[in-house]
Amino acid sequence: MKNINIIKKNHEFQSIIGNKRFIKTKGFVIYFKKNDLNRFRYGVSVGKKMGNAVLRNRVKRQVRSMIYELLNDQKEKSYDVVLMARIMILDKSYEENLEDLRKSLLLIK
Repeated sequence: MKNINIIKKNHEFQSIIGNKRFIKTKGFVIYFKKNDLNRFRYGVSVGKKMGNAVLRNRVKRQVRSMIYELLNDQKEKSYDVVLMARIMILDKSYEENLEDLRKSLLLIK
């Protein structure tokens, strides 16, 4: 079941962002925090500056798809991660964004 790994609650988002540990790339800002659940959990955030609701939802679906592809690499890590998509994600292809995200997630320690 892949929904067990999704962060949805606002207080969880705020807790992770409040931890102030992050990685910035051209396409993403990735906030992370160690958890005690022995699994990798993630949440996706896309701001209104990105565009209308249709475009924001498309970006969220793509980012979730990227995470789902990379989830096998992250199973041993027990972190909570909030991915904030930046507007530069629209300028690159899916494969370029996937590689950018892969490199960024490897830096989380």
